[in-house]
Amino acid sequence: MAHTVQDGQRTLPQAALLSLPPSNKAKGWTVFDALLSGAFAGAVAKTVIAPLDRTKIIFQVSSQRFSAKEAFRLIYCTYMKDGFLSLWRGNSATMVRVIPYAAIQFCSHDQYKSLLGGYFGFQGKALPPYPRFLAGSLAGTTAAMVTYPLDMVRARMAVTPKQMYSNIMHVFVRITQEEGVKTLYRGFCPTILGVIPYSGITFFTYETLKKLHAERTRRSQPYPHERLAFGACAGLIGQSASYPLDVVRRRMQTAGVMGQQYSSIIGTMKVIVVQEGVMGGLYKGLSMNWIKGPIAVGVSFTTFDLVHNLLHKMNQLGYFTH
Repeated sequence: MAHTVQDGQRTLPQAALLSLPPSNKAKGWTVFDALLSGAFAGAVAKTVIAPLDRTKIIFQVSSQRFSAKEAFRLIYCTYMKDGFLSLWRGNSATMVRVIPYAAIQFCSHDQYKSLLGGYFGFQGKALPPYPRFLAGSLAGTTAAMVTYPLDMVRARMAVTPKQMYSNIMHVFVRITQEEGVKTLYRGFCPTILGVIPYSGITFFTYETLKKLHAERTRRSQPYPHERLAFGACAGLIGQSASYPLDVVRRRMQTAGVMGQQYSSIIGTMKVIVVQEGVMGGLYKGLSMNWIKGPIAVGVSFTTFDLVHNLLHKMNQLGYFTH
């Protein structure tokens, strides 16, 4: 005789109970779990590579020729002049942006994977290549659209002296008063155009490597160092593919404080190529991105997976029940 579970006045077979969809409470926890894990992952990853990120932005928005020697010379001079913590200038703005950005990106990625899995008939299974890429692109686009003004503020704080902007709110106030509200969205188009391939390729590569690893090793969960390696590969490929649009975005974001005028994406690219060349302009700082990008993405994906798995286990053990 089949085991039954009493539910009010109804009696359900256990097999039927197991096939029921998760409750709204369970769904709510899953979303909160992903948001929290994503926020933590983004904060850790960006803090780790903040000095390199700031240095890259400074070179991206200037006409100074980039080299590894000059980059580390800039880091050293900044440290000697303004102290160790100055290397993290603008990181508070980064945290204000990256915490909601990463939370939305990772959470929406889970939701898009679920939606696309149901649409393409792969619910609960690994998605095929195209939906896998599409889920990543949609997640990155969603996060970028919601948090873009914070990215503008972070870029301004990274390339200006402390005297110009005292805090995050001061940046918002000065930009809106002196340059208009529309300036907060300057560079938005190249950002979205860059996020689509970057986020799509990054999530696609990471998910693909995890899938291949599971098939080869018969282990459902990679070790932390394997996650780091998968994330590093994903970051390297994704950032290399979208890097020129990242340079264009930074130029347009900081034009107001760097004495430049850029009217459009194509116009900005033309100015950069004419004045600095393709490799020296559109790909300026890429070699530094090959250092910081894989580290950031590797740390981000690894942190997300580990925190997500930990919270899931704690929830199953009843730590979060009321």
